[in-house]
Amino acid sequence: MTSTFPEISISTDRLVLRAFEPEDVPALTDMMSDELVRTWTTMPHSYTAADARTWVSLRAPAERAQGRGIVLAVHEFLTQRLVGTVRLRRTDWRLRATEATVVTGPWARGEGYAAEALLGVAHWLFEDQEFERLELRTAAGNTAAQQVAQKIGCISEGVLRNAWIVRDGEAAGRGRSDLIVWSLLPEDLDGIDPNW
Repeated sequence: MTSTFPEISISTDRLVLRAFEPEDVPALTDMMSDELVRTWTTMPHSYTAADARTWVSLRAPAERAQGRGIVLAVHEFLTQRLVGTVRLRRTDWRLRATEATVVTGPWARGEGYAAEALLGVAHWLFEDQEFERLELRTAAGNTAAQQVAQKIGCISEGVLRNAWIVRDGEAAGRGRSDLIVWSLLPEDLDGIDPNW
């Protein structure tokens, strides 16, 4: 039997994290079409509404249903505007460990939403799901992602040399990058307010 995460909604002071819904497609399309998202992720360069619909209706739900992880849309609590997404993937149910990725829309950067969303997920993961390890991997040049990892209390564990491809602009130029591996354990959250 495959273990799976439950269908959930996580609330923080300013955010609600929940499964994607069809009405998220336009904002998701805009977010994933952003130049920085294209540079640091594996999203298609020409991310379309059809790509977003497939993600929302098929691929994201399959992550949870097949036990690989869970994908959550991140919305501002007051406006219900989509501001990002958090994905747990490469989940190891025996070790109670998973890897997190976070993307923030360009209209929501600089507000602390990425850190707040990850911290909310970490508290849920460790307290409710009894996981023992959350891992993040950030490209060596992605200083914003590294700052998020540090802000939530992650510990840098080392470098995976030449382990990522960074894409550059519409021409899809590619360059190799190291990945920094970060970890967060339940005890790392001691003293950190889950609601900020």
